[in-house]
Amino acid sequence: MSMDAHPADRNGHDRRDGATGPAGQEGRSGHGDSGGRGGPGHEERERRHWRKWHERRLETITAPYGPLSLTATHWLDDYPEGRIPAVPGDWRADGDVVLTADHGDGLTVDGKPLTGSVRLGADHGPIPGARVGYGARRLVVMRREGLWAVRDFDPDSPARQAFAGIEVTGYDPRWAVPGRFRAYPEIRGVRVENADGRERGLGLAGEIAFALDGEEHTLSVAIEDDGSLWAVFADATSGNSSYRFRFLRPPAPDGDGTVTVDFNRALLPPCAFADHFICPFPPPGNTLTAGVPAGERRLRAR
Repeated sequence: MSMDAHPADRNGHDRRDGATGPAGQEGRSGHGDSGGRGGPGHEERERRHWRKWHERRLETITAPYGPLSLTATHWLDDYPEGRIPAVPGDWRADGDVVLTADHGDGLTVDGKPLTGSVRLGADHGPIPGARVGYGARRLVVMRREGLWAVRDFDPDSPARQAFAGIEVTGYDPRWAVPGRFRAYPEIRGVRVENADGRERGLGLAGEIAFALDGEEHTLSVAIEDDGSLWAVFADATSGNSSYRFRFLRPPAPDGDGTVTVDFNRALLPPCAFADHFICPFPPPGNTLTAGVPAGERRLRAR
């Protein structure tokens, strides 16, 4: 699957720029508790869950085809002659993507050397299973709002070699608060700037309301295919002691709309790990006035 964020929304926009594959699953709260119920035993269980979540996150981030391995996103409209920098073959958008190569190019499709032409659709599965390979690299075909691109994932990327870890705040129960999900009457499509400087559509299905230190807040959210929620947010620490924005992935709300809003599991977006992701910025209203010094904060410097 694409690693930027999220599945296609109900307006037909592809919102997947940001999910980080398995980490998208692990980024959710991973339990059904609706708030900070229980005593010390409950808190210790949550700390153990959080430590396991953080370990899995690091495994996903540092995997050979994790977000650190993305070295380029090539939009085919920028290369009408069909030649992509540092990538062999001829790549042209023609309904789908038509890739032409000969044996000397060293490309494989479905594990077999490519000689001639093949028509490719968008890759939606895990990066290692992408149809096109170039040695250890995986060339992933993607589409955003009708435009085709090819992403180059390289296990030997400089970012992966230089990774020094994530600054993360350990579990604190004060940052796991009860919330309530309120669905919008219909999906609200908004245009937001993305990390590459372009505006793209974002489909929002509702909002979650919660309180931090006695102050009421709301975040607009999308709904994933499994019913869980996804928010892009900033707060008073953003751009200072935390990355400029982060993701939050609460679990599916209960039948009455109750849901745990757990900022201990705030996620760095994929564009924090590689400049070539096109993560969406927070939509209007999703910048909290409160500071949230919780969860993943920013990359560690060497």
